[in-house]
Amino acid sequence: MNYQTASSVATARLGADDKFLAGGQSLLGAIKLGLAAPSGLVDVRHLPELQGIIIVGGGALRIGAATTHATVAASADVQRAIPALADLAGRIGDRQVRNAGTLGGSLANNDPAACYPAATLALGATVHTQRRTIAADDFFQGLFTTALEEGELITAVSFPVPKAAAWQKFKQPASRFSLVGVFVARFDTGVRVAITGAGPGVFRCAELETALDRDWSPAAARAVKVGADGLNTDLHGTAEYRAALIPELAARAVASV
Repeated sequence: MNYQTASSVATARLGADDKFLAGGQSLLGAIKLGLAAPSGLVDVRHLPELQGIIIVGGGALRIGAATTHATVAASADVQRAIPALADLAGRIGDRQVRNAGTLGGSLANNDPAACYPAATLALGATVHTQRRTIAADDFFQGLFTTALEEGELITAVSFPVPKAAAWQKFKQPASRFSLVGVFVARFDTGVRVAITGAGPGVFRCAELETALDRDWSPAAARAVKVGADGLNTDLHGTAEYRAALIPELAARAVASV
């Protein structure tokens, strides 16, 4: 397998069957298990263009794609602007994962139980690449599938700052992924709720959004009945169990802010 370090975003190009490498927390594991077999790796994790956290005009938080989970969790800017995002980042995996894994890598991989997709979708974020911008509602397209095209690299993500937001995660204790995770965000334009871990990919919950838009309260969230159709059943929990967790976690999230 070939390995090269990119010198800039502009020169970071993939050959046939190559993959970009950032934190490697998903890709390297997949390679070891024989689930991925790239011809080469193009390392982009140290590119200055992909680093950093800034507040931009219009009330948004822009985070570089190669910024680690630990950096997001510890950032004073994130803690002030969107404390729920800092909380989420600080509870991903363990210290080793948080100090290596990156925002962009997590989104590009789009694991159905990953944490960042829920925050990105609930906050209505914008994913920036070296070619274009992609709205979160268009970015996630199912199990390990995104709108990214061949050779397209996430460079940053812009998160609108909500009036209120919170994250609740019922974790699978061995992997520390979300058995179910719920991110709620309240804006002047309405409420957005995104669910991870429960289905084949991250998704918004219209029933919870409608209920919380009318009444931002734990009771309103708990009163919602989420159907089990299309949700995951595995050795960790049935679809019905996951369906029951969703409104309960949403209620706890609302109660925390």
